[in-house]
Amino acid sequence: MWYFADWGYLVFLLIIPGLGLWYKKRGQKSEATLRYSSVSGIKALAGHRQQWKADLLVGLKIAGLALLILALARPQKGDTIREFTTEGIDIMMVLDISGSMRAVDFQPNRLEAAKAVSRKFIEGRQSDRIGLIVFAAESFLQCPLTIDYDVLKELLNQVDIIEERYDGTAIGMAIANSVNRLRDSGSKSKIMILLSDGRNNAGELDPETAADMAESFGIKIYTIGAGKLGQAPYPVQLPGGRIQYRLVDVEIDEDVLKGIASSTGGEYFRATDEEHLSAIYDEISRMEKTEVKVKEFINYHDLYPIFLLPGFFLIVISAILGMTVWRKVP
Repeated sequence: MWYFADWGYLVFLLIIPGLGLWYKKRGQKSEATLRYSSVSGIKALAGHRQQWKADLLVGLKIAGLALLILALARPQKGDTIREFTTEGIDIMMVLDISGSMRAVDFQPNRLEAAKAVSRKFIEGRQSDRIGLIVFAAESFLQCPLTIDYDVLKELLNQVDIIEERYDGTAIGMAIANSVNRLRDSGSKSKIMILLSDGRNNAGELDPETAADMAESFGIKIYTIGAGKLGQAPYPVQLPGGRIQYRLVDVEIDEDVLKGIASSTGGEYFRATDEEHLSAIYDEISRMEKTEVKVKEFINYHDLYPIFLLPGFFLIVISAILGMTVWRKVP
C-alpha cells in the first residue's frame, strides 16, 4: 500500500502542464540577438538548432521537477504486519484400560478405537498442552502436559489393556490424578476428557467427590461412555490358545458420568461405535477452541530517494546539455 506522508506538496504537480507550455512558448517567441542580412544565413542557423533538442531539454526539466515534487511529498510503502497470539488450553485425556476395553463392538476393539480417535484429536489441536492418564484399578500418568505432540502420540501408542490382576475401574482416582496435574495450571481453560466403558468399582475416592475437586479448581470434564447398547462380543481365550467370542452385558454407569460432566460444566456423550466416538471427539474439539488474537499494524518505508535522485539527475543533465553541446547561439 502506497501513502504520501506530506501529500500537500502534490498540489504543485498541477503547475507542471502550465510550466511546460510556458517553456515551449518562451522558446518560440525568443529572438536571436544577432541579425543577418541574408535569409539563407538564418536557414543555415536553424538547421543547427533543431526543435527536438529544445523540446527534449524542456522535457528533462519538467520531468525532474515532477520527481522532486513527488520526493517532497514523501512517498511511503506500507507493509501490513500481523502478530498472532495464541492462548492454548490445558487438556488431560483420561483413558480406561480395564479388561472390558477388549470388547469388539468397536473395531478392532474399544481401546484401539479410542486410541485412534485420540490421535486424530491430538493432531487437530494447536498450541494446547495435552497430557494422558490411563486407569484401571489404579490410575497412571502416561504423559504429562506437553506441546510435543509427537512424544504424546508415541506414548499413546504404547498404551495397552491392563493385566488381569490389576483389572478394575477407578474413575474417581483417575479424576483425582488428573486434577492434581491440572490444578496449578495457569491456563485460562482447563479441561478433562474421560472415556470409560464401565462402573466405578475400585479406588479410595468416589467419582462424585473427585468431580467436586475438579469443579473447585475450574476444571471442566467431558465424559464419554463407550459401548453399544445391550450386549457386546468379548474375546475369551480357551485352553489351547483358541479365542472364542461371548456376548457380555455392557454396564456403563451413565448416571455417574452424566453427574460428573454436569457438576463441572462439561457434557456427557454416549458412543456406540467408532464412527460415533470420532464424531464426539470432533464435537469436543469444536467446543473447546484455542483462542487466537491477531494484532495488525502497518510498517511504512520511505521511498523518496527513488524520486529525489533521478529528479536531481534529470535537472542537472538538462542544465549541462543546455550550457554545452546544445547551447543556444546568442
